[in-house]
Amino acid sequence: MIIRSKAPLRIGLAGGGTDVSPYSDLYGGSILNATINLFANTTIIPTDNGKIHLEAQDMGHIETLDSAKVLDTSGPLALLKGVYNRMIKDFIKKPLSFEMYTSVDAPPGSGLGSSSTLVVSIIGAFSEWYNIPLGEYDIAHLAYEIEREDLGLAGGRQDQYAATFGGFNFMEFYKDDKVIVNPLRIKQKYAAELENNLVLFYMGTSRESAQIIKKQTDNIQKSDNHALEATHRIKYQSLKMKEMILMGKMDEIGAVMHHGWESKKMIADGISNPLIDEIYHTALENGATGGKISGAGGGGFFFFYCPRVSRHKLIKSLEKYNVSAQNYSFTRTGLYTYTLL
Repeated sequence: MIIRSKAPLRIGLAGGGTDVSPYSDLYGGSILNATINLFANTTIIPTDNGKIHLEAQDMGHIETLDSAKVLDTSGPLALLKGVYNRMIKDFIKKPLSFEMYTSVDAPPGSGLGSSSTLVVSIIGAFSEWYNIPLGEYDIAHLAYEIEREDLGLAGGRQDQYAATFGGFNFMEFYKDDKVIVNPLRIKQKYAAELENNLVLFYMGTSRESAQIIKKQTDNIQKSDNHALEATHRIKYQSLKMKEMILMGKMDEIGAVMHHGWESKKMIADGISNPLIDEIYHTALENGATGGKISGAGGGGFFFFYCPRVSRHKLIKSLEKYNVSAQNYSFTRTGLYTYTLL
């Protein structure tokens, strides 16, 4: 028997950071995101040898353990072990013996939600194996609890829901972990135009999102007026972006992104740096009308909106920074699992 699971990564189009407590608890957050055809993949092969073999194939991390109800979550495979512990505790109630292989189509810290998407993928594989009746909200919330509570990892809540639901979604975040996912029915031609005009670049440097998120959280807790007002503006940008895409006002999208990026830089130190600023200004001088970093900031994936026929000029202008354009397409579906007997 082979159990397989895959979940899509996402790009945050607008509203990023408003899903992080305490802002979302105090004021309510909203985010517009879309999943793309880069995935977190999980394979489980049941065995009967009393061992648990874990292998993150993209990272080269391997660990073989004796089967047990609870695994020590230290080390580079903490996500895999953390999901296992929770699935045993809440649903399966007995130790298992198996091989697990994982991979993600983007580097860690890339800003595309890779860690949370991997957690969703692993939950999906266990649910498929034991036929656990979890709905989309159940899986996403469970993934959030495993990361934020069980493993103590800092972050927001959009990634788990994007990976589980898939497609274009406008998400609302409230206190007590309440999340409402609103799938958007975007006309195909508008989605195609967005895909053509939105150019995704990998900067080649990962960032530690937890540190940036901690600074953001601290600023909100201290009622830093500049950071708070900037976050309010970012939430408003998510509403504007939803309107632009649904109504097909494609020429206005770049300006919305630009205003959102200018506000995002005010939330916390480390979101931008001199190199990122230089790349951004070069992009604006070569056809882009706006852009932003996907995720917390500091590096990873940067994307720009390049209307009409400006994308190739932009790509050429950024070659001197050794950043590479990433081919992608939007996906309409989220988590997918299956079993081969």
